[in-house]
Amino acid sequence: MRINAEGLHYRELNNRIHAALDDGATEVTVDNVRGQRYLGAGLGPGVRLTLNGVPGNDLAAFMNGAEIVVNANVQDGTGNTMNAGRVIVHGAAGDLLGHSMRAGRIFVRDDVGYRAGIHCKAFERNVPIIVVGTTAGDYLGEYIAGGIVLVLNIGSVAGSPVGRHVGTGMHGGAIYVRGAVERHQLGAEVGLADVEPGEWAELSRLLDEYCAALALDVATCRREDFVRLYPHTSRPYGKLYSY
Repeated sequence: MRINAEGLHYRELNNRIHAALDDGATEVTVDNVRGQRYLGAGLGPGVRLTLNGVPGNDLAAFMNGAEIVVNANVQDGTGNTMNAGRVIVHGAAGDLLGHSMRAGRIFVRDDVGYRAGIHCKAFERNVPIIVVGTTAGDYLGEYIAGGIVLVLNIGSVAGSPVGRHVGTGMHGGAIYVRGAVERHQLGAEVGLADVEPGEWAELSRLLDEYCAALALDVATCRREDFVRLYPHTSRPYGKLYSY
């Protein structure tokens, strides 16, 4: 099923997508996407949505298992409170990527803006995963409570591939960065460690999936090139609210 989004208000475009799915389509391609919001919101498993163009804010919000492929950049709030599924971005992402994400995967080929992975959380086997191809802006993983954020620094930028205040308020999960990370870039709640062999086995499987999804090759990535950021405690602000 193919839809031309040229000139369509986001409500009309979303209505057409859902009408196609209600009629039995499992794969929908949308051309000429230009900033329409909320695309893919709440979509369940067994659905593949391909977007040609730049979708607007809150792409895949509350998504419950579908797969969305974007052949361009995405704007702010992609994966907001996403529950399951996969978002593959053949470009860059704006701010607040994966805000309050609960599970699923978001793969971004290029860079991401501020506050990617903010307040991600995990429960039992539901683990959110964000993989960034190049660099990330300030406040990466702010208040992260669970899950994995991985910054690959493909192309090896000069300096650090992450900005300031990484992991501020962090109280769960892990952030892995390939490249230089200085202590002054981190929130006070964050520790810095090498990546252990057992962790690297899991990350290698994740890298294989990422490369297959985006037709990339990161075979040059080595465990020694990464650092792991972890929370010092699960209650970094406990004394502020209780005695």
